[in-house]
Amino acid sequence: MNTITIPATYHADLNLHDTQIAIKTVKDFFQQTLSQKLNLLRVSAPTFVAPESGLNDNLNGVERPVSFDIKAIEGSNAEIVHSLAKWKRFALKKYGFSHGEGLYTDMVAIRRDEDLDNIHSVYVDQWDWEKIISKEERSMETLKETVRTIYSVLRKTEKYMAVQYDYIEEILPKDIFFITTQELLDMYPDCTPKEREYRITREKGAVFLMKVGKTLTNGERHDGRAPDYDDWELNGDILVYYPVLDIALELSSMGIRVDEDALDRQLTEAGCDDRRELPFQKAILNKELPYTIGGGIGQSRICMFFLRKAHIGEVHVSLWPKEITDAAETHGLQLL
Repeated sequence: MNTITIPATYHADLNLHDTQIAIKTVKDFFQQTLSQKLNLLRVSAPTFVAPESGLNDNLNGVERPVSFDIKAIEGSNAEIVHSLAKWKRFALKKYGFSHGEGLYTDMVAIRRDEDLDNIHSVYVDQWDWEKIISKEERSMETLKETVRTIYSVLRKTEKYMAVQYDYIEEILPKDIFFITTQELLDMYPDCTPKEREYRITREKGAVFLMKVGKTLTNGERHDGRAPDYDDWELNGDILVYYPVLDIALELSSMGIRVDEDALDRQLTEAGCDDRRELPFQKAILNKELPYTIGGGIGQSRICMFFLRKAHIGEVHVSLWPKEITDAAETHGLQLL
């Protein structure tokens, strides 16, 4: 279902021209600071991959990738990536990265099955990042330390933007709150997953929700997560409370990646044993790829948050159904 919400008191503080300048300001500052803090090198990355490589992100397993044939390669088929969660791990090995070093890249995806609203678009852009760790560093301590580092970059970016633009006030709390999906279910057993996210994020301001993908005591998963990149025991989402829309806004999905044991367990649990013979999955099971931590950080989500925009279409160009464009025009909301 496609929806749009326009807060009664909302107005854009920047015109279209100045919004473009502000978008670049946010992106330049954030990615430069992030790369310094996590020791990341920017690299080039694919927009599409061969489906038989096993490198595409399967997300929740129901989204259809955009695919096409290639005239110059007989019998070929290519898929637009949903994310680069798997490709990055191959790249770290291929490009010769060492322990403690990482990469990041600009990822652009087309998610044709997305329900469209204020924060969801057919067009997706994010910083995909990945870093080599040791097997001993595959721990909750490493995960939390990395989350705190990323959160510190978010806070630095907000402080920077508040200096650049008078209308932007600092709203992120000093610290990010950690909680597991099971603990959150125990707190709010009668709520839906999204309602639980909203309630804890509104209370804490910034939350890292851990162990996404696991089956909970109510027999359900908080949210879907592909079985072959994140370790469901060592992953999570960074959520912040966004007062402009009165919602919990997910800015990043990340985690320590599966080792051979976690992949073996999760493929069976998810009923995806057929993936064991795909090149990427086989390389992990054979211990041929480095152990890593990584994630995706939404570029447009971050721009929307820091510029206090009411719709993601105010910070990137996409296609929208008529009911959304008409409502935006009626209320003076300027979609790019």
